[in-house]
Parts: sequence; structure tokens; C-alpha cells
Amino acid sequence: MTTVVAARPDDAPEVEELIECGYRGDSARRGWTHEADILYDKRCAPGQIAGMLADPAVTILLARSGKELLGCVALTRRPGGVLYLGMLCVMPDLQSAGLGRTLLDAAEDLAREEGTLTITMQVIDTRHSLIAWYERRGYAQTGETAPFPVSLDPPLTFTILEKRLETA
Repeated sequence: MTTVVAARPDDAPEVEELIECGYRGDSARRGWTHEADILYDKRCAPGQIAGMLADPAVTILLARSGKELLGCVALTRRPGGVLYLGMLCVMPDLQSAGLGRTLLDAAEDLAREEGTLTITMQVIDTRHSLIAWYERRGYAQTGETAPFPVSLDPPLTFTILEKRLETA
């Protein structure tokens, strides 16, 4: 049985390993959501996950089966009642089994519980299938973009997506 729980500080190394496995390198290619063909460096900076978990504005939700970490999603509270969603990641061999949707639903439930009615995110603009996946779940492109934080050739840009949640 899969449960979704909030990460604790001692979960940081395991979360970082999951994110690297899910986004980069050969292991990521077993799933459909990877960035391994467009980005080659590490996804997480050293200490990034530990720093996020120490920040009271951040919650990282974990999907677990027993002790096994299956997926995660990071939520950052921003001014104006907006929740930023990032690092939605599922083990590559388990993708397309509904875990991403489970984590997204849990993130939206948490937002509603906290009274947050807007979730925003950034997706690399060339990730058309991933953008379409979010659109099928009610997220809409805002028409805004953001520069990718690293200069690449060709350059990458983020597409901004947003969803306004209905109250329960």
C-alpha cells in the first residue's frame, strides 16, 4: 500500500538519490519524465534537499510503500497565497502507474487544507508531453516564461503553469 507523508530532515539523502535517479543519467531513461537527454549535470546542488527541508516554507511529500521511497514532490509557500510545486519525481520503473497523480493530488489537498488556492510551477518548454500531462490535470499555461538558470546552447526556457484550486 502506498502512503504519502511529509519528509523529515533525515530523509534528505534518500530524496536526493530519488531525484537524481528520476531526472538524470541512464536510470532516468527508463521513465518518460526524465531530462537526461537535455541536461547532464546533477539535478540537486549539494545540500539543496537538506536546506529545503530546514525551510519552514517548504514541505516535501514522499510516496512510500513500506520503507521504500517511490516518489516525491516539493511544495514552497510563496507570498500572496501561492504554492510553488516542483521536483515531482517518481522512480522511473514505476512511472505511468498513477503515483505522479497520487502525489499531485496530495499536494493539492495540502494546499486546500492551508487555504492556498493557487499552485504554480515551471516546466522546461521543450517538455511537451509533460506540459500536456499537467494540462490534463487542470494546469494551464499562463503565457509567461522564465529563463533557465544555466546558460546552454541552445538555450532553455521555462513555461509557467498555474492551477486555481476549488475549495473543498
